[in-house]
Amino acid sequence: MTASKPRASTTLTSAMQRDLVEMLYGNVFTGLLITFVAMTGLTFSFSEPGDPAEILATKKTIWASMCVVLTLRLFDGLYWHLKQRGTNYDPRVASIRFSTGAIITTLIWSSYSFLLFDFMSTIELACTMVILSAMAGGAATILAPSRLLVITYCTGLLLPMSLFAILMGTSNFALLGYLGIGFWLAMLSTSIKSNNFFRQAVILKATNEDLLVQMAQERSEIARINEELRSSNNKLDNANATLEEEVLKRTDDIHRLSNRDPLTSLMNRSGFLRHLQNMLKKAQKLDNKLAVLFIDLDGFKQVNDSLGHQVGDRVLEEVSKRLTRFCEADHLARWGGDEFVLLLPYATENTAVAVAQAARSGITIPISVGENTINLDATIGVALYPQHSSDANELIQEADLTMYEQKRKARGSVGVFSEALYVTLRQEQSLRDGLRYAIEKNQLTLHYQPILYAGEKRMWAVEALLRWSFDGVNIPPDKFIPLAERTGLIHEIGTWVLHRACIDASQWHFPEPVAVSVNVSVTQLMDDGFIRGLDRVLDSTGLAPERLHLEITESVFAEDTAQVLKQVNAIKARKVQISIDDFGTGFSSLGQLHSLQFDHIKIDRAFVQKLEEGSDTIIRATLMIAREFDCRTVAEGIETAEDADRLRAMGVDCLQGFYYARPMPVRDLIDWYTTDN
Repeated sequence: MTASKPRASTTLTSAMQRDLVEMLYGNVFTGLLITFVAMTGLTFSFSEPGDPAEILATKKTIWASMCVVLTLRLFDGLYWHLKQRGTNYDPRVASIRFSTGAIITTLIWSSYSFLLFDFMSTIELACTMVILSAMAGGAATILAPSRLLVITYCTGLLLPMSLFAILMGTSNFALLGYLGIGFWLAMLSTSIKSNNFFRQAVILKATNEDLLVQMAQERSEIARINEELRSSNNKLDNANATLEEEVLKRTDDIHRLSNRDPLTSLMNRSGFLRHLQNMLKKAQKLDNKLAVLFIDLDGFKQVNDSLGHQVGDRVLEEVSKRLTRFCEADHLARWGGDEFVLLLPYATENTAVAVAQAARSGITIPISVGENTINLDATIGVALYPQHSSDANELIQEADLTMYEQKRKARGSVGVFSEALYVTLRQEQSLRDGLRYAIEKNQLTLHYQPILYAGEKRMWAVEALLRWSFDGVNIPPDKFIPLAERTGLIHEIGTWVLHRACIDASQWHFPEPVAVSVNVSVTQLMDDGFIRGLDRVLDSTGLAPERLHLEITESVFAEDTAQVLKQVNAIKARKVQISIDDFGTGFSSLGQLHSLQFDHIKIDRAFVQKLEEGSDTIIRATLMIAREFDCRTVAEGIETAEDADRLRAMGVDCLQGFYYARPMPVRDLIDWYTTDN
């Protein structure tokens, strides 16, 4: 139990306000009596038979008014004491009643000073000041529970009389006025301190009451807990006879839950890792070999996506049964998802590869689940003890890395870990880390290759090509671009390329408008934020959208068709032009092409190079398709004058290649244009 802290807030609750009202009403009768006696004494003690009649009438009127107010306040006090005290009444209403009576009382005192000041003698003025000061001194304590009320009351008693004495009286009167002002200020200070004291006392009282209530609750809770403990102890005593059996049963359950996969009943990660560590210790003592196989199913994701997780679970159960045929009990684990790890004691490299191939063959046998026939394959990585490592975690990691690399090279195959693979993976990791900071370190640059009109040899556009210099070494784009796509860095890098290319193009001052062509990967295009980034680039650089060409490859057709159409339509709506790059190397159909709005077709260099072999069939077919879709054609990879002449004769619109210019920095591009023209 944790005790709550005492109240730190100065905000008064209704209960606290009732306590303050009770302090006010507690002394109400005494205050009324003193006020009556004081007013009566001042009214009649200084009245002489020879005084003007109007003075006597004024005094009696003021006295009578005070008596009426005091009578009403007396009834209010009796009402509070008899009807409200000790009940859950509204303290704000009671406080307003009391304050109204007190304020009217002080107004009557103020009127006494105002109306009779000119007719007071020195002795009467002095007595009046003394009486009012005494009453203010008493009020500073009695009315202190209400700061506003006590300040108003003391001010009404002292300030009018003191100001009249200073402004309208003789020097003796002025002295009394200054004394009254000083006493008034002293009473204000005293009343404020008293008010703070009363408020703190009320808050402390409420806090103590809260603590007492909480203490009672905690005592009740402790009693309840003690009762539950006694009940639990009784149950524990009753279970002592069968305790050992229950402990053994629960131990078995815990071991099973902590070491077994609930779906396949195979070992899970933690259980297999402990088992592998024990097997490694035995292998070290006996100087034996050992192999670890990391198995990843190929095609399982499509099963889950298309047939559902229930069918996927049935498939995993069947695969686990098949894999158990190739190892001893507890030598197989489900590592997670569709990944399995298999342990082979006494295995050499040849033995491990043979078992891996056999396990893979077992997985490829069609699996029937209900009315569905499912075909899977597997990619397997192998790591060996002691050849590759003597640590359990490292062996599994090496087998996993081998599987991953093997899956990239050839799905449905078996690979064995090697130092060369380790070096390759380390190099890739180094490139991945370097690529992460390439923009920040200004390692990325753009080179531009001109694209010329085939018939006029005028520059139509330039293609922006990304270059990366990492630690003084130029990394080829075909190496770091796929790496950027795998790591997700392609979005940041692609945005930088687009922005840099548009900045450069906006600063060109060629005689005719020259467009810049930027490659966009499938990953970039399918991102929901790509269009927003394109808008920001166009807005910030000021480049006319018609001067920007975005090149996409045919592989985009393998993605979500609806998303592709949405993105391409959004690009075209901004008047940016679309080029289909490497046309003819993919598997797009005419129907897919017809659904897209595109402006140019780029003929891949592989088909241009086949011109030397006398094969121009695909190029002619491409030109025919381009005419049907009313779009411009660009042939890449032009390296000889003969290639240029032949393509020009065939009707290609634009040419690009080393024959005209190699990719070059932006400054060299301007120099090239100036020299060539």
